[in-house]
Amino acid sequence: MVKPTISLLFLVFSVFPLLFSLASANIPLGTTLTPSGNTSLASPNVTFSFGFIPISATNSPSFAAAISYSGIAVWKAGGDSVTVDSNGAFQFLQNGNLRLLSGNGSVVWESGTANRGITTAILDDSGNLSLKNGSGTVWSTFDYPTDTILPTQNFTPAMVLRSGVYSFNLVSTGNLTLTWNDSIVYWNQALNSTYSNLTSPNLNIQSIGTVTLNDPTFSSPAIMVYSSDYGEGTDVLRFLKLDSDGNFRIYSSARGSGSDTDRWAAVEDQCLVFGYCGNMGVCGYNDTTPVCRCPSENFALVDPNDSRKGCQRKVALEACPDNATMLQLDHAQFLTYPPEISSQVFFVAISACKSNCLQGHCTASTSLADGTGQCYIKVSNFISGYESPALPSTSFVKVCSPGIPNSPPSEGARDTTAGKVPPWVVLVVVAVTLLGLVLLEGGLWWWCCRNSPKFGGLSTQYALLEYASGAPVQFLFKELQRTTKEFKEKLGAGGFGTVYKGILANKTVVAVKQLEGIEQGEKQFRMEVATISSTHHLNLVRLIGFCSEGRHRLLVYEFMKNGSLDSFLFASEDPSGKFLDWEARFNIALGTARGITYLHEECRDCIVHCDIKPENILLDDNYNAKVSDFGLAKLVNPKDHRYRTLTSVRGTRGYLAPEWLANLPITSKSDVYSYGMVLLEIVSGRRNFEVSEDTGRKKFSLWAYEEFDRGNMESIVDKRMAEHGMDMEQVIRAIQVSFWCIQEQPSQRPVMGKVVQMLEGIIATEKPPAPKATAEGSVNGTSMNVSSTVSALSTFGTSAPVVSSSSSFHAIGVSSSQSGSNIERTTSLVQLN
Repeated sequence: MVKPTISLLFLVFSVFPLLFSLASANIPLGTTLTPSGNTSLASPNVTFSFGFIPISATNSPSFAAAISYSGIAVWKAGGDSVTVDSNGAFQFLQNGNLRLLSGNGSVVWESGTANRGITTAILDDSGNLSLKNGSGTVWSTFDYPTDTILPTQNFTPAMVLRSGVYSFNLVSTGNLTLTWNDSIVYWNQALNSTYSNLTSPNLNIQSIGTVTLNDPTFSSPAIMVYSSDYGEGTDVLRFLKLDSDGNFRIYSSARGSGSDTDRWAAVEDQCLVFGYCGNMGVCGYNDTTPVCRCPSENFALVDPNDSRKGCQRKVALEACPDNATMLQLDHAQFLTYPPEISSQVFFVAISACKSNCLQGHCTASTSLADGTGQCYIKVSNFISGYESPALPSTSFVKVCSPGIPNSPPSEGARDTTAGKVPPWVVLVVVAVTLLGLVLLEGGLWWWCCRNSPKFGGLSTQYALLEYASGAPVQFLFKELQRTTKEFKEKLGAGGFGTVYKGILANKTVVAVKQLEGIEQGEKQFRMEVATISSTHHLNLVRLIGFCSEGRHRLLVYEFMKNGSLDSFLFASEDPSGKFLDWEARFNIALGTARGITYLHEECRDCIVHCDIKPENILLDDNYNAKVSDFGLAKLVNPKDHRYRTLTSVRGTRGYLAPEWLANLPITSKSDVYSYGMVLLEIVSGRRNFEVSEDTGRKKFSLWAYEEFDRGNMESIVDKRMAEHGMDMEQVIRAIQVSFWCIQEQPSQRPVMGKVVQMLEGIIATEKPPAPKATAEGSVNGTSMNVSSTVSALSTFGTSAPVVSSSSSFHAIGVSSSQSGSNIERTTSLVQLN
């Protein structure tokens, strides 16, 4: 039976991973992987990879940090019970510790290897992730397996595989055991009598498909199991896995297939796995598939959506101490394994097996009709049942009167063919019915709406959005006029145009941006739209579609219910009383940094935003930050530093890096400067260029550093947050990061990926030097002062925590102008030496 082990979501998710160090497979200290970042580590031959894989594809998807082979998980951090949401993170800390964080920042798993001199982590071609110091391996996934054993991996008695309540162990005597809840051994395979007095046994699975047991006392390994495809195939991975159903299996997976096939199972009859159907659940078969049900109508499923979670009594036995009865279940057996079996087996007739349980303290009993006369009395709180026409046994379960049997419980198992319609007939009938309904609906739609200007165009276009490959929908200008009710409800205005609220035909609310001053040709505009639409990240606003019709250039974005960040930060500008506590602000700061990091470092082409400001940071229903207006500036290709074009790039007063006003080249470090100003505003709740008596008539960012230098953090922080409680360690870290970002020299500013790590506390943040008053200005005739010390990407200033390399630039034909509160800079071809 071939079992796909990963959902379609993972196949899509894993198409575009960013692979760290494909050649060496080394993970440096300070590395962070996130589900939303689509990052993973590959072994040198790309056989195995490490990163996040989706576990569920619901509205609240969960992820596991896992080592996988063609999408098949072979090791999970913390086992299969430890998952995180899309905001989780896997960190390799500077102290050498691996840890997995949930979306709220709590530690859900860690390796416990801090301060042991670890310098690197390596994922090798055998699928082993190891932490090493100067002396060798300190920790490895092969030494701490979760539910899988790979070829070349030694499994010893000190190790254990776990999957839910089930575990697999190698006993020091050489026995292989499967255990439920660390108490019931329901499968035990021993060596034959020729092997004895083992000293240090270890179990292996060979690449050809044999499972062998080794010990120093053996002259040759003892073969315990053969897979059904033993010795077949040329590029096949075989592995042992303890599945969530409690069975232990050998799987084979061809390279790149993304699927596996079970080749051997320890428990041939799945219903003999103890607890497979949960407490009081009874396992049976529907053809060849095990199914779970309750013993009688006196019970109900614990979870109607998952019959494997067992059953519960509708009326507890304590409620009817003198009115209990024994309900008979034919061809049924309540499983009993060691250590239960030694104290609960009796040799009595079937009637006595029933009455003894009714009069005693047991809850169920089983009488075997195989000639042994054995009666199993169940007194434990957990009962696992098995029902089959082939079982020579009768069981009894104690219930409150009256006992209500299930309606013909095993008819399907007794006769699976009588009266059944062949499956192909059902498929044909269903297919024909569905086809007829589709044709009928299509005909009605064509007849009613073919001439309707209100519904025809827009609905057809948006159908493409819902069912096609994700390409942006092209709207007609008239459609967007109807969508926005003639551009009636204005949401805001920015450097690139005005935004209006609109509602599509399927009731989806959107934001329509009417672009201004866009002079690109049709082809170039479509290319830029294609680039924007292919940029997907949790912290970026999604582009739905566009309009390019004559002089009309519009973009259609997803609608952000909570608007832009500025409406929450600056109380003097918005008296409506909106407020964000520190936890929300820090998550917004971190989300914004992750979104910009994706634009700078994880896209195929580096996208320089050029207008990072609170107005361009939007908040969704859950106050998650999403960066808007990205990609409207010209793309910068980091792979070709010889030529660069930048046309119609616009920035906003107060957020412009010094190089803008000094006619120096604009790089991703310019966005870092803008982000630093925004981060300071998030902490303070005040505009960075604000000048007041409180600041001694100094620009707020400069005054804030002076207060920071004196250790007076409370004067910088938004006073409104004081009564809500704050994590001062995070606050101080954010303030320090903001001052690193707004350094005068671009070379002193960290790259955005390091900004994220500094905010998360993964890497230490040193005290930043004082930012200089390199750029101060306003509009409406106010003068603008530019520091004469600005130089092109100078590397002679105080060193930042991380220094990135940059090529030297020579600008040709650069000019700047002011328009309203935005500053526009138009640059002709810029050559980089």
